[in-house]
Amino acid sequence: MSPADAAPPPERSLSLLSLTTPVAMGYIPLGMVFGFLFVQAGGAAWLAVLSSIVVYAGAAQYMMVPMLAAGLPVGAIALATAVVNLRHVFYGLSLLDRLPDQRGLRWILAFCLTDETYSVLTALPRSTPGNRLMGVALLNQGWWTLGTALGALLGSQVPLNLQGLDFVLAALFGVLTVEQWRQRDSAAPLWTALAAYAVAQAVAPAHALVIAIALSLVVGLVWPGRPRAASLPEHQA
Repeated sequence: MSPADAAPPPERSLSLLSLTTPVAMGYIPLGMVFGFLFVQAGGAAWLAVLSSIVVYAGAAQYMMVPMLAAGLPVGAIALATAVVNLRHVFYGLSLLDRLPDQRGLRWILAFCLTDETYSVLTALPRSTPGNRLMGVALLNQGWWTLGTALGALLGSQVPLNLQGLDFVLAALFGVLTVEQWRQRDSAAPLWTALAAYAVAQAVAPAHALVIAIALSLVVGLVWPGRPRAASLPEHQA
């Protein structure tokens, strides 16, 4: 037996719990904030939990709270949610060749693709089976739903000071960025994003994020692709 056979790849030895723990550290407190705000705005606790199960849209759920409190029609809320989460369509398209074969499971996994889940899944080897990807996605949604339930329960019972929890999301993306960097052989995407944001901040600080995303997309479109021959060992494995 060769040393390569004796030592399995480290990615395969990680449990689903280990893979999703960084996301859980962000999703549970952020879900708690959403559940708390939902209840404080006059919504029922069970509706907050149901929202995290059937909507599961993160930032769009936060946006939904004041819209519901203002009495806006459901159609307007649905349209706003679709616009905010349009990027998720491209997440699913980029993972088409890695989704489970069963149509129902493919739809479920596509539904569960949030920014953080997509980041974790794309850091896994391309040979990762679909059921493992499904487990990561569902467990991440479970963390968000758990946080929502805790926040809704506390919001209906105990007054809380949530100041400072808004930093959790930034910290979570920092952790995911480091993991993505470790899985890549080039730091170009990270430096591109940093440079794009620096330029956008200097040109139009009020719209820096949108401009930075657009600049990064342009760079991604014109960046020379990896030679086809470099991918042969992966397909032959």
